Amino acid sequence: MKVLSVNVGLPREVLWRGRPITTGIFKEPVADRVPVRALNIDGDRQADLRVHGGADKAVYAYPSEFYELWRGERPELDFRWGQFGENLTTEGLLDGDVNVGDRFRVGTAELVVTQPRLPCYKLGIRMGRDRFVKEFLERGLLGFYLSVAREGEVAAGDRIVELARDPHGFRVTEVARLFSLDRDDVDGLRRAADLDVLPESWREYFRRRLVARAA
Repeated sequence: MKVLSVNVGLPREVLWRGRPITTGIFKEPVADRVPVRALNIDGDRQADLRVHGGADKAVYAYPSEFYELWRGERPELDFRWGQFGENLTTEGLLDGDVNVGDRFRVGTAELVVTQPRLPCYKLGIRMGRDRFVKEFLERGLLGFYLSVAREGEVAAGDRIVELARDPHGFRVTEVARLFSLDRDDVDGLRRAADLDVLPESWREYFRRRLVARAA
C-alpha cells in the first residue's frame, strides 16, 4: 500500500449557476514532502468549515483504483490525481478494506480512519457536471476521511503501513450503506449509533434515524 499523489489547494472563487462560490475542492499534486498537521496538510484549506474540514476530516484519501473505474465509465471527463478533492491518492487501500478506527502510518504521520466522504454540490462544480454528485453517491466509490493521531510528513511514494485494526470491524462501506441504501436496517443503525470510534455527528444522525423509525 502506498501514496501515489499528495494533493493540496487553497479556496478559490468560481462561478456556479451565475453566482460566485468559494470552494477548496480544486487540488493539485505537490512534489515535495508536506507536513501533515492536526487539521490540514500544509498548503490545503477548506472554504466552508461548517461541513468541511475539522479534526475528523483533516485528510481525505481516495483510491487510485476508483479512478480506473471512473475513467472507464465516464471517458468524457478528465480524471487527474486530486480530481475528487482528495489529499492522498492511494494504491492498495480501498473503502471496503478499512474499518472506522483503523490506524495507519503514512510517511511519518499516523492517521485514523473516521468516516466515508459524502459529496456536496461542489464536486459537481469540479467535474463540470452537477449530476455527478448523485452519480458519485449512487456508485459508492466514496473514499474516506482520516484524523491525524500523530503529525508528520508525507510525500508521493510513501508506504502506507497498517498499525492497528479497530476491533469493532465496522467498515467504512457499512457507514455509507446505512446512510444511502439500507435506511431501515435497525440492527445496523444501532451498531453505528453505539460505535464510539465514529464521529459524534454520525452517531447522532443514526440515533435520530432510530427515533424516527420507532415513532
